[in-house]
Amino acid sequence: MRGHLTHIFLTGATGYIGGSVLTRLLSHSLSDTFQLAVLIRSSEKAKQFRTLGVKAVVGSNSDHQLLRQLAGDADIIFACADADDLGAAQAILDGMKDHYERTGKPASLIHTSGTGVLADDANGMYSTNEVYSDLDIEKLEALAPTQPHREVDLALVKADTEGYVKTYIILPSTIYGIASGPLVDLGLQNTHSQQIPALVKISLDRGQGGMVGLGKNLWPNVHVKEVAELYILLFDQIHSQKATHSPAHGRFGFYFGENGEHSMYEVAETIARLLYDIGKGDSPHPTTFTTEEMKKYFPSGTSLGTNSRCKSDRARALGWKPRKGTSDMLASIKGEL
Repeated sequence: MRGHLTHIFLTGATGYIGGSVLTRLLSHSLSDTFQLAVLIRSSEKAKQFRTLGVKAVVGSNSDHQLLRQLAGDADIIFACADADDLGAAQAILDGMKDHYERTGKPASLIHTSGTGVLADDANGMYSTNEVYSDLDIEKLEALAPTQPHREVDLALVKADTEGYVKTYIILPSTIYGIASGPLVDLGLQNTHSQQIPALVKISLDRGQGGMVGLGKNLWPNVHVKEVAELYILLFDQIHSQKATHSPAHGRFGFYFGENGEHSMYEVAETIARLLYDIGKGDSPHPTTFTTEEMKKYFPSGTSLGTNSRCKSDRARALGWKPRKGTSDMLASIKGEL
């Protein structure tokens, strides 16, 4: 055991992002100085997490008092569950305020948001020249509070101004790739993202690659392993006793996760071609979802027709160096069939 223990609490440990971050914490060079705690809904899975040396508490994000208690015991928190759960976020903040009142030191919160906060209402009919940088704070602050994820993001920024917590918000874009590692091997972690696998499933059901509108809208993309590297890079700089400057937090603590972008037509066309090649699609060219299909497949609406363009300038200035780009994302779609 080396030095002082760092108490880390992570939510979403069985999820695609959270599990990938936890995997890297477990293999971290300083892992023997970490006390890792997670909140798990399944008692059986909790037992398996404990075999990895993780303190697994049975509960969910709706157990606000439990969230508050676990957050209050932590020095650093990774929130990798629901980006829009304001109640859970507030419970975590309450716990961090308890921590500050007990220790006099602000704990750090690395929260998962998403570039959906930038989404417009293009409905697949056009692209946009509006590109956001995570260094352009004034432009980010002009986003409407009604944008996806924005309510929680703003609550975290406000909490940071009160001095009891330092908040860092990571905003992944379209994440792709199949997760791997010990959590996957044990059957504990979700291995797939949401956006592209969902579009593949829908396209299989309709027997044709599909898209919203003309698919002209643009989104950024990032590989799951590389966005997990961003979380750990940020963690390392927060945690390091040798860092000359701590990473920007609060109002300035927004970090986009992107490495290239794609049009939704490119994705739909790739799916259509792959389905056609294996005899499960009518044509190698995608078609627009009909009004009836939009109601069937997206009863609560979808971001698949929106634009969300950004540059991860602050994340790269931190030292993040993603390597996989749009061609890698398109190539990965075959593995989702």
